[in-house]
Amino acid sequence: MKLKNIRLLRLMVMIVPLSEDAFADEEVFEMGLEELLNVKVTSVSKKAQSISDAAAAIFVITNEDIRRSGVTNIPDALRLAPGLHVGRIDSSKWAVSSRGFNGRFSNKLLVLIDGRNIYTPAFSGVYWENQDVLMEDIDRIEVIRGAGAALWGANAVNGVINIITKHSDDTQGGLLIGGGGTEERGFGGFRYGGALGRDTTGRIYVKGFNRDELFDSSGARAQDNWDKIQSGFRVDSFWTEKDTVTLQGDIYYSNIHQNVRIPALNFPSYSTSINDTTGAYGGNLVGRLQHTFSVTSNFILQFYYGHYERNEIYIQESRKTGDIDFQYQFALNDWNDILLGLGYRRSEADNTVGVVSVLSFEPTDRGDDYFSAFVQDEMTLIDNVLWLTLGSKFEHNDYTGFEVQPTARLMWSPHQQHRLWAAVSRAVRIPSRIDSDMRLIGAYVPPRTERNPTPFPVAVTVTGSPDFEAEELLAYEIGYRVNFAQSVSLDVTAFYNDYRKLRSFTAQDPVLNPDTGTINQPLLITNTSSGETYGFESAAVWQMLEWWRWDLNYSFIKTHLLTNDLYKEAIAPQQQVSLRTSLTPIKNTHLDLWLRYTDRTSAFTLTDAAIIDHYVTLDVPVAWKPHKDLEFSIVGQNLLENNHLEYVSETFSEATEIQRGVYGKFTWQFD
Repeated sequence: MKLKNIRLLRLMVMIVPLSEDAFADEEVFEMGLEELLNVKVTSVSKKAQSISDAAAAIFVITNEDIRRSGVTNIPDALRLAPGLHVGRIDSSKWAVSSRGFNGRFSNKLLVLIDGRNIYTPAFSGVYWENQDVLMEDIDRIEVIRGAGAALWGANAVNGVINIITKHSDDTQGGLLIGGGGTEERGFGGFRYGGALGRDTTGRIYVKGFNRDELFDSSGARAQDNWDKIQSGFRVDSFWTEKDTVTLQGDIYYSNIHQNVRIPALNFPSYSTSINDTTGAYGGNLVGRLQHTFSVTSNFILQFYYGHYERNEIYIQESRKTGDIDFQYQFALNDWNDILLGLGYRRSEADNTVGVVSVLSFEPTDRGDDYFSAFVQDEMTLIDNVLWLTLGSKFEHNDYTGFEVQPTARLMWSPHQQHRLWAAVSRAVRIPSRIDSDMRLIGAYVPPRTERNPTPFPVAVTVTGSPDFEAEELLAYEIGYRVNFAQSVSLDVTAFYNDYRKLRSFTAQDPVLNPDTGTINQPLLITNTSSGETYGFESAAVWQMLEWWRWDLNYSFIKTHLLTNDLYKEAIAPQQQVSLRTSLTPIKNTHLDLWLRYTDRTSAFTLTDAAIIDHYVTLDVPVAWKPHKDLEFSIVGQNLLENNHLEYVSETFSEATEIQRGVYGKFTWQFD
């Protein structure tokens, strides 16, 4: 097989759930809306299907969307999708969630990079500052709002994000990028791809950046500048006519500067602000084999190993994770498409107390095993009209034992351009080390104050419980997609989420500690909260002219939680709006305007609920290509205000505000 035929064969094999069935960057904005709705996605059913046929609230962020928006990192790229809540906390940290429950340590969203599960069992969430790829190598980001646990397992409670990079055959030759500005002080990247054999291609890359510090609410410098360097590779091979193999990996090192406010008895305010430099480094290796028996039958075997270390002033963490997954797809007959899967994961962590003794885990080291299996049957009830999908994930973990997470999805197509779907799903969020093993001094409440009338400082301590159970969700969804007159498309989803056994804090009896002269007020992590969220999300595209396109996203959510006074969950912004217009008024010149509105919201902290006012942002990227292989761009970000607050971390971090910024960039492709 010649190299020029590799892409053709790869596009013909449309059954790979982790594949890169992509589209060339420039072709996306030249596609008609009907073609866009037929773009293949793999995250809904773990097999390739068009967006219009997916019975879920899915949104695809393309490589061209990322390039034209001017974003420089994955969390900011996720702002392009409806229903996601993205708030920057400081220079290096984000809060990202779907359909509520946001926070630095949000725990109900499952995130993958090329099928590699990047959540950490430390808190059932994602260290976004650890996760990075060369943005130019992203093929697409598939964003599912709503429960995806029936296929992806625990923690896919409110959504799944699958970041899929390009096949190495699509990144042949060289790429050099560089730039800098007021906030993005300096960044650069280099990638080179080539043929490694008759049926094998590969690429290597290296990237790095330095981001400026932000400012706090008083206008002082937050001393939270951030720099990072990362490198990696990918190799893809058509091993035989029926076997494809992928091997890829990354390593990174970063210096994360942060201002942290630590509880301290020997200060008048009973806390002190410390500038900390966190060293974070790690790496991963992924291998994947796909064997095709026929056009209706195949299996995929994937392994993954990852390691990271973080050395913060209040905790030092080292974690190693190994994961192996197998899935088998086959057509039982003309109307039953079966998908089966098995998985095993082992994660080992070592947590030691940092320089400041406010956070610890008992035991300090722990290894956990996770076993899983899933089955799914997609049934064609009426050809080209009605489909029913039934499936369930079966898991066993060391915290709560056996968990079952079923789903039922129905898709109806009364007309070729119309799709109506509905789903009922159960999902769970299994405990993390925070819930089970943590010991935290969250704050000292000063004596003789409204909150503490006693003559002794009160140490508010949070303690995990080995009896903590899995949080539960029963989710109901209904959606509708339509394409009007080949120039307007609309995608609307309504949802109702019923939560049980949510995390809460239960106050225990206070104890006077004569050695420290403090009253210890222990808070035990329990499952006594519950609640509901409901709302809808919409995404509309209008191709007004061949060279002028509009994208409008609107999200609405209401949150009702039954919590106690000691623990108030973060309340998501009730309304979010994203309006983008993309123009190519002159050949080889692109102009984009991206206006966003985020409603008033709140963030949970141990001392109180931080209120974050609504804000409006405007980003304006302008790009010019004097040659087909060379592009210059200027990007203005957050142009409407000098600064604004987007989010506050649950613990320790000082509140910082996002600045107005401008940066320039060049991109050069060469053979």
